[in-house]
Amino acid sequence: MEYKGILVGMGNPLLDISAVVDENFLQKYDIKLNNAILAEDKHLPMYEELATKNNVEYIAGGATQNSIRVAQWMLQIPGATSYMGCIGKDKFGEEMKKNSKLAGVNVHYYEDETAPTGTCAVCVVGGERSLIANLSAANCYKSEHLRRPENWALVEKAKYFYIAGFFLTVSPESIQLVAEHAAANNKVFMMNLSAPFICEFFRDVQEKALPYMDYVFGNETEARTFSKVHGWETDNVEEIAIKISQWPKASGAHKRITVITQGADPVVVAEDGKVKLFPVILLPKEKLVDTNGAGDAFVGGFLSQLVQEKPIEECVRAGCYAANVIIQRSGCTYPEKPDFK
Repeated sequence: MEYKGILVGMGNPLLDISAVVDENFLQKYDIKLNNAILAEDKHLPMYEELATKNNVEYIAGGATQNSIRVAQWMLQIPGATSYMGCIGKDKFGEEMKKNSKLAGVNVHYYEDETAPTGTCAVCVVGGERSLIANLSAANCYKSEHLRRPENWALVEKAKYFYIAGFFLTVSPESIQLVAEHAAANNKVFMMNLSAPFICEFFRDVQEKALPYMDYVFGNETEARTFSKVHGWETDNVEEIAIKISQWPKASGAHKRITVITQGADPVVVAEDGKVKLFPVILLPKEKLVDTNGAGDAFVGGFLSQLVQEKPIEECVRAGCYAANVIIQRSGCTYPEKPDFK
């Protein structure tokens, strides 16, 4: 099978500025742990403050880009994955390009002349993380970039597409173009719920894309928010996963499968009106470094097997393996080679 260019991701490329902080820091900027939000004016001084910390690290991030990098790492096949998103023409943008090329991902960034490269503050306390994204250039992605022949060629070549829900805030039009292409050509289109605020405040665009989703990923908090927003009156993650999988579909070529992670609790997979639970690899608390990127890594591991047409059990096992590797390291980083058997 030809794996070159088999998987395409689109999203918000952000340079993660990651540092260990204390409770005072969280209070000062009104930040909650285990959350992902968009930066407001009150958060802007925080980026400078994080940059002065002696434990600060810079890592090419953004949810979709993380997943694609991890899938590429798990596959170990040069050029198997491609990625599109918008960066600025600045040193952070150059850092991002360098980082992605090293990861073996075929990146086609749209470079914005006016806005700086987007950043994401990753505040880590006791291994738990909070993400505050300042999208800047990432917010400037335009569907005309996607339509350029050299970029649309990536879409034509790919058989699998993955886009985190965060991109719904930037270019729903681009998402729709890819979703409709996938449905018309019997390809696999996948998205992530990504954050409670996406389910709450971007409900309309999320609902427009949902019929095209063959796989829906998310965690238990996002699933419960989705349920609440749609008036389902249940907090039961298994029930919610089934209901999402039964949402009407735009194309009958593939059934929808919902995959919900729950931290240390089993992964919930819903298809055909039934649920399967898969245990995760438990990690002793003292080995946990930081949960940032765990969900993204899970998806990346999952996708690495899915594109090889492996059964769902193997996809989940690879997802759990990748997440387990990532949480023992700072940020969404990994060793040179995977040790996945």
